[in-house]
Amino acid sequence: MTRSWAVTIGKYALGLTLLGYVIIHNWSSSEGSRGLKDVLSQPINFGAWALTALCVALSALATFTRWYLLVRAQELPFTLRDAMRIGMIAYFFNAVLPSAIGGDLVKAVGLARKQTRRTVAVATVIFDRVVGLWGLIWLVSILGAVYYLAGNEFLRTNHELFALVTIAWIVLCITIVAWIAIGLLSDSRARRFADRLARIPKVGGSVAEAWRAVWMYRSKPNAIAAALGLSFVSQSLYILCFHNAVRVFSNAEIAETLPTLFEHSLIVPPGMIAQALFPAPGGVGGGEFVFGKLYRLLGRDESLGVLGSLALRMTAWIVGFVGYLIGSQIPPSRYESADADVN
Repeated sequence: MTRSWAVTIGKYALGLTLLGYVIIHNWSSSEGSRGLKDVLSQPINFGAWALTALCVALSALATFTRWYLLVRAQELPFTLRDAMRIGMIAYFFNAVLPSAIGGDLVKAVGLARKQTRRTVAVATVIFDRVVGLWGLIWLVSILGAVYYLAGNEFLRTNHELFALVTIAWIVLCITIVAWIAIGLLSDSRARRFADRLARIPKVGGSVAEAWRAVWMYRSKPNAIAAALGLSFVSQSLYILCFHNAVRVFSNAEIAETLPTLFEHSLIVPPGMIAQALFPAPGGVGGGEFVFGKLYRLLGRDESLGVLGSLALRMTAWIVGFVGYLIGSQIPPSRYESADADVN
């Protein structure tokens, strides 16, 4: 067995082991809290499930459009149809390949193999991921600021939740300062810095490529603004996804104990970040663990957060599979069928 296969199997084992632990830990009811066994015995709310699937599909389409704008900002030959085609296939693989960047590999290959500027093509995929994560930080920071200035007592009195918002503010300030500082660098200094990053053991190549992607887009403010706007749309829809997913197995009594849309708007983005960074297929196990703990932070049953993540994951798998079937049937644009002068 090669090392890469061993690492891959290890990531699957990690995710499934953690998922098994989370399910067993939350299966039975305990004093003052419901277990997964009790909640799963409730009838399925098909209306909430349909809304979840709709929001998942719309959120995914927004991310595909965001990637298309970033590719076109680099003047690469690309069409919105191809962005949707490759994006739908990649979305499905996000759920089955180790870590949530598995689908990004599909996007990078699908775009780069017919481009003469392959490095730039791959960089668009990397930067699309960067913009997505940055958009999450922006969203938490903006919502937290609005709720805090509006005098929301829940945010002011929940110290753990306020700490999450404070961390988002700090990270946002640091990244904004870094973004401004990048614009002050000359081309030669930027290249030298990339060369230094590449020498970092193990992760140097990936970090250097991420840096080159950021540098490449620093002079494209309009494209970044549009991409960031689409990130807000996509992530706002994802908040609605979770808000509805947790209601799929909830009766009227349980629904009264669930977090409000306001509360979900503050905990879902950090949960998304944690799930995206967890090195298992689609962040399986890691997402359920984190959302369970975030629900405890809100004073809600941990099992409901776990179940919401599971219901959303199941819905994303179904939507992803349907998208894969559709995407695999869409013919590529003509320029992809033509021979390209590649290095």
